[in-house]
Amino acid sequence: MNLPPHLSVQGGHLVIGRHDLVALAQEHGTPLYVTDEQRICDNYTRYQKALATLYPKSKVLYAAKANGNVSVLRALGKLGAGADVFSPGELELALSAGMNPADLLFNGSSKSPGDLALAVAHGITVSVDSLDELHQLDAAAKAGGKKARISFRVNPALHIPTHPKIATGVTSSKFGIAHDKILSAYREALACSNVVPVGVHCHIGSQILDIEPFVKAAEVMVRVAKELTGIGVVLEFIDLGGGLGIPYHHDTDPAPTPEEYARAVVPVFVEGITAAGISPALWVEPGRYLVADSSVLLTRVNSVKFAHKNFVNVDAGFNLLIRPTMYDSYHEVIVANKAASPATETYSIAGPICETGDILAADRLLPAVEAGDIIAVLDAGAYGFAMASQYNCRPRCAEVLIKGKDKALMRNRETTEDITSTMVTPPWQQ
Repeated sequence: MNLPPHLSVQGGHLVIGRHDLVALAQEHGTPLYVTDEQRICDNYTRYQKALATLYPKSKVLYAAKANGNVSVLRALGKLGAGADVFSPGELELALSAGMNPADLLFNGSSKSPGDLALAVAHGITVSVDSLDELHQLDAAAKAGGKKARISFRVNPALHIPTHPKIATGVTSSKFGIAHDKILSAYREALACSNVVPVGVHCHIGSQILDIEPFVKAAEVMVRVAKELTGIGVVLEFIDLGGGLGIPYHHDTDPAPTPEEYARAVVPVFVEGITAAGISPALWVEPGRYLVADSSVLLTRVNSVKFAHKNFVNVDAGFNLLIRPTMYDSYHEVIVANKAASPATETYSIAGPICETGDILAADRLLPAVEAGDIIAVLDAGAYGFAMASQYNCRPRCAEVLIKGKDKALMRNRETTEDITSTMVTPPWQQ
């Protein structure tokens, strides 16, 4: 298996950076997420450089939904990243991590009055998803005595080659305003007294392994930008969203690089804005690319069962990594304490959750597995812990951050008391 550069096999064990993953599992227990901060920083730097080399006014906004740990946001913020935030919680995390409010975009199709008031209070640009929301935001800005900066989210109505549940730029998506109706939406915004249109935004989907959809989205967006300029909108930015996929199948996935993305998309962007006579910033919103391969999920083998197939029963399930169950997603798995041993048996890695679908990895060729072994699930940094739950009353696991020789917890392991701490006893049960 081709491993990314921050993973290696040393002394028969899987190593992340300078740290033996088996030793980390022994020290902190399992299940356990382990994240390499330097890998996140390297991924960000590569993405930002690829864009800025071709268009200096480029800005990377990290899609905070991918991994919302404040340590991750802080590391990216120190490098100059902004963030695409999708909730008041993500907004507050980004601010607490030291990110510049001017570099945040509050996205989402269903914002509450409280969400809008919070964005107004902090001066966060809002990506507006409907005319109803526009007028609610106009009222919130008036009540707050401020002008709200907005973009609209455009639905470019493109066919996206990815899982249907994460294709957000198709005609049937709940997100955005149809590209052929967006001009009238901006006219309505220009007529409002308390909002100022400053950008235009789209996002077509996630885990996309083909560059062409990004090119087509850019073509739609620069055409829209020219039309908006013609009605008097002064665009400070055009946000093309994120969605660049990664090679979850390490040996076979044809994942495009940030450089390939930039070489295909930026010339279309530059040609379009030049034709429109404008020079807005180019914003993009990668999430998965920045953090997915930075993290592994370590899980201990509880037992091995030989039935109609060979099951390896582990202590992590879809409560901690739901992607395989929700999307039929593939993650490479390695027996971390036998990383140099030959693969001899086919196993399915099964979690402890009371659901038949709780399979982290099906039919994988691995070394002979036995109770006590440590399984490493790779590429778990995006939509791993971020989508974790406490189903079956299982406390969520700890997270360890490493960088160089340093290592530390960035999240404590939960306890049952943490789960019950918000529960209250109705008076008639007392």
